[in-house]
Amino acid sequence: MSQHMDNIPSTPGKFKSDKYHYIYRFRSHSSLAKLVFWSFFFFSVICFFFLLSPSSPSADKSRRALENSTWGSPEWEKKVRQSAHVRSGRGHTVLVTGAAGFVGSHVSAALNRRGDGVVGIDNFNNYYDPELKRHRRDLLDRAGVFVVDGDINDAELLRKLFDLVEFTHVMHLAAQAGVRYAMQNPKSYVNSNIAGLVNLLEVCKSADPQPAIIWASSSSVYGLNSKVPFSEKDRTDHPASLYAATKKAGEAIAHTYNHIYGLSITGLRFFTVYGPWGRPDMAYFFFTRDILKGKPITIFEAPDHGSVARDFTYIDDIVKGCLAALDTAKKSTGSGGKKKGAAQFRIFNLGNTSPVEVGKLVSILEKLLKVKAKRKVLPMPRNGDVQYTHANISLAQRELGYKPTTDLESGLKKFVRWYITYQSKSKKKSSW
Repeated sequence: MSQHMDNIPSTPGKFKSDKYHYIYRFRSHSSLAKLVFWSFFFFSVICFFFLLSPSSPSADKSRRALENSTWGSPEWEKKVRQSAHVRSGRGHTVLVTGAAGFVGSHVSAALNRRGDGVVGIDNFNNYYDPELKRHRRDLLDRAGVFVVDGDINDAELLRKLFDLVEFTHVMHLAAQAGVRYAMQNPKSYVNSNIAGLVNLLEVCKSADPQPAIIWASSSSVYGLNSKVPFSEKDRTDHPASLYAATKKAGEAIAHTYNHIYGLSITGLRFFTVYGPWGRPDMAYFFFTRDILKGKPITIFEAPDHGSVARDFTYIDDIVKGCLAALDTAKKSTGSGGKKKGAAQFRIFNLGNTSPVEVGKLVSILEKLLKVKAKRKVLPMPRNGDVQYTHANISLAQRELGYKPTTDLESGLKKFVRWYITYQSKSKKKSSW
């Protein structure tokens, strides 16, 4: 394993915006009654799953790990405080959830590089190989970022962290990801994306002072919307998957906490993020793996042989958008759970604005890997996937100075270089 965070974005210093102070206010096409309906509906979903469904093995395992952990010890508290130490004059103190995840590890590294204090938290679940998450954590640890092994549903642990550190911001990137997996394990999405979010917001609203919150929504909220490119003002009340529904619910819940408790909240709708240290469940990742192994890969096509395309967005561009959102976030207006004034609420698309057909993605990988893929084309199944995604990023450009700079071939070249190196080192270690 490399001693350095290879290919982690070298994001420049704190983003500053003197020109624009306009606060984007989220405007739903539904009425207030519909917003209330959505909130009650998804809270009902939580109750349904938690009262009627048995605990999942992964959840039980996570709880057992927490019970046996040493969090709260003097040594643990020292690590948290050291990791939260700000090394720049105007730096922030940031709690990053999902810090051992793909986006979370990159954002944590970028914040740390510029001198912000960073404390991470991750439950290292087994949705994909936890070993990859541990390798990301090890790289952060060597850079001085402590990642707490814990769950965002553990309110006691979160309150302990806030007792130890006066966080100015929370970068909430923990989530149960993946569209198709929701058909196998729906409870995990409710547990993480709804219950976990509510638990975190509860702790944040009671903090004094309250932190500003930046969190990962998803382009999946656009669901069955046929208008492209997708704009923040478009309807998001026709989700095509449970994953999308939980993210939609998250936006409604976040708006509620903003309105009632004065929490400053910024939601970021990511569009198909890819790059080094990525998630093995993403197509570009397992296509690369299977092409190199000589295995056939399945490419889905829409009805009438239509193409499936995604607005692939390179991780460095996403990180810059995350940091810009953090740097332009205004302070929360509440204190100890009581609102003292209107607070900032924003939603932004973070995409690349250049959708690429999946078939073209495979052709680029064939070129970079110098291996011909064994393609198997099948009709797109009814599993929650959508045919097309395309981000309108004009609002993020105007408010955040967001400007993606990495085209798909350039980004995939960096990913392939990392993948080959990582797999080579992993094989050497496994042979010891």
